[in-house]
Amino acid sequence: MQIPKAMVVERIRTAGGAEAADRADAELPEKVDTDRDAELLRRFELDPAELAEGLGGQSPAVG
Repeated sequence: MQIPKAMVVERIRTAGGAEAADRADAELPEKVDTDRDAELLRRFELDPAELAEGLGGQSPAVG
């Protein structure tokens, strides 16, 4: 599932603070793929499966 980077960064900002969110903003691709980028998401203490489930299993519009 692809998720806009901004959504992922905001979730990190809410859970982990501004510093982690700034790092994620610099490191994540514009379109985060929960499968391809799973290891990177885990570095930011995000579970790729939970992230996808939190969106109801539907990929949000990715421009």
